[in-house]
Parts: sequence; C-alpha cells; structure tokens
Amino acid sequence: MKKVLLSFFLIFSLHFVDAQNFGLGASAMYNFQTESFGFGARANFFPNRTISFVPQFTYYPGIGEVTEYFIGLGIEYKIRRGNKLTYYLLGHGAYNRWMNYDESAMEGAEPTNWNAEVGIGVTTNRCLRPFLEYRYNVKFLETHLRLGVLYIFGCSGGPKTGGRRGAGKVCPTYQ
Repeated sequence: MKKVLLSFFLIFSLHFVDAQNFGLGASAMYNFQTESFGFGARANFFPNRTISFVPQFTYYPGIGEVTEYFIGLGIEYKIRRGNKLTYYLLGHGAYNRWMNYDESAMEGAEPTNWNAEVGIGVTTNRCLRPFLEYRYNVKFLETHLRLGVLYIFGCSGGPKTGGRRGAGKVCPTYQ
C-alpha cells in the first residue's frame, strides 16, 4: 500500500516538474515526546506568493518508540518574506497508520488515525532551499522538528551566489 501511494505521489508530482511554481524535497524529523526519528518527502505547489500547498509522506521506521507513516496535505501561509529568508505558518492534515500501536500504553490506541498539525517554518528564497519547521500535533499533543531541503524546478533568475546551476540563485517565486 505504501509503495502504491508513494508512486502515485511521485507520478502526480512529476507532471508539474517544468513549472517554476513547483518543488520537491525531503526532510528528517525528530518527535520530542516519542523520542523517534523519521524522514519524509514532499512536493510544494505555489499558486501565488502567499500560499503553498504541500502534499507530504512521512515515515517513522521505529528509530525510537513509534513505527508509523502519514500521508497528508499541508498549507503554508507566508507571514514575512525577506531578501534571504521567508517565514511561514502551516497547517497540516493527514491519514496516520500506526504499526506498533499495540505496544503503546496510551488508552484507546488504534492502528488507523487522523492527524492535525500547526506550526511555523523558515526557508531561504533560493532555488535549492533548506527549511526548518516546528510542528505541534493537536490530536496527540506532540511536538516535532523537521529539517529538510526543497528544490524549485525551473528556477532561474536573480543574482548567482552558488557554485551549482540554480543552487545559489534567488527564486522569483518569492520576489
């Protein structure tokens, strides 16, 4: 099931690769309450300068207490756009499959759940943009950090400050 959903996610995302308002990325996460590490993949769609739609897949492989995955959609709202950094608020809803729920001491633990998160993030305005997000899960009362990188396809323009093609250019999506 995971492979089918991930394949659909990638095929759907590749349809938009040539557009400058599209990016793909990956991230690593740490959940403070469960002391678990995970990783994720995402696509970003920028219909305008203020809003981004972010389909995401996240997997916690059992490095820590939890083995689970999430498939969902986030919305980012840019609150401050500077020359080098952009700050944003985010909301995220997802389907959650918790594989080792039966090992939990939590009352009423179930294998299939929904997830809702709110948070704040910061990213650069380059074609290759690292990002950092702090998120709070309103259902399970958990917090986690995400550190990742996003590449914006078709990004060209702005002053060149990096060595690789497109890596150091300012992306017009945010200008």
